[in-house]
Amino acid sequence: MASFTVRFLGCKVSFADAQAVRERLLGDGHVEVEGGGDVAVVNTCCVTHEAVSKSRQAVSRAARTHGTVFVTGCGANLPGAFSGMAENVTIVRRPSEETPTTVAGDVGAIGCVQADARLERTRAFVKIQDGCSFSCAFCVIPLVRGGTRSRRAGAVLAEIRRRAAQGHREIVLTGVNLGCFRDRDAGYALARLVREAGSIAGVERLRLSSIEVNHLTEELVSALRETSGASRHLHVPLQSGDDGVLRAMRRRYTAAQYLSKLEPLRDLNLTTDVIVGFPGEDEAAYERTLEVVERAGITKVHVFPYSPRPGTATGAEDSVTRAVKKERSARLRALSDELCRSRWQAKLGTTDRVLVDRPGRGYGDDYSPWLVNAPVGEFVRARAVEIAEEGILAVAA
Repeated sequence: MASFTVRFLGCKVSFADAQAVRERLLGDGHVEVEGGGDVAVVNTCCVTHEAVSKSRQAVSRAARTHGTVFVTGCGANLPGAFSGMAENVTIVRRPSEETPTTVAGDVGAIGCVQADARLERTRAFVKIQDGCSFSCAFCVIPLVRGGTRSRRAGAVLAEIRRRAAQGHREIVLTGVNLGCFRDRDAGYALARLVREAGSIAGVERLRLSSIEVNHLTEELVSALRETSGASRHLHVPLQSGDDGVLRAMRRRYTAAQYLSKLEPLRDLNLTTDVIVGFPGEDEAAYERTLEVVERAGITKVHVFPYSPRPGTATGAEDSVTRAVKKERSARLRALSDELCRSRWQAKLGTTDRVLVDRPGRGYGDDYSPWLVNAPVGEFVRARAVEIAEEGILAVAA
């Protein structure tokens, strides 16, 4: 029997992958601990230079406190990202669906003593798809995760039933490119999966982690609006509001098309990703991004200063200075904060259904953060009374 820890860096997909390894080790009879132990699993990220740096730091720390460290995830599949690590570090260069078996095989099983491990979080992230077959000029994900592939719909729905039975009342469907989900043999695309997942007993809230604007079909939008418990939130990456930059990025839409797709959805809480300082982005292009963010009704922007990634089309390009990236990032984050607080302000005096996921904090049906005292893991009806720095201050209604 081995003692182990699991840590992830990066996105919700990374979290889901890390949890898959955790469940496998628990199922094989190993014991999860808080601090150091026999085995550490670090599921890494490589989307930016900073992500690789943080991942390397996490691996180095784990190597000092654990007997063996397994490096998994996107960063593990990026050549050279973890060269020069300690001798007790093993790099697992495998597709995500093969990683749990690979790690478990090295650790060794002692018998299935906990085959149905509950996830660590209040909400359950259920991965339905992995990989991407669209080669955006800046993105390393197709190189480290491979082409798009989907889980069988039956397996996804079975996992959702299991998570609901464990007490996870919110399900988040996650993947690298959710709109590419297909189970052609069973006749499923994302819209049908949403409808059936939302109808499962015990699922009180259903959310998509992210969706590309090209995949916002009428069928999917209808499914989201008509499914009981579907969150009033969508995260739709923009990356840039300038058509020239979008073409250089190899994105498959214009700013006008992005705006047109989101116009009917302005009653939802819309959030996005933007890359600042992409090669060739001048001040005018940047200003157009600010304009599109406002016109689209976005309330929160995840800002990423451009970071050239090895093996991508723009891997050797980085024409915007670090100082300019920093200044533009700060301005965009300031706009994001302003738009976010404006949405919170509009909620004063209203009530919402909040899932409390940590002491004193939770998220409403539109994924706005609420600060309310209620038991963790429970839904509570809350009334907004004030705006705080971290969210909407509320009392139980």
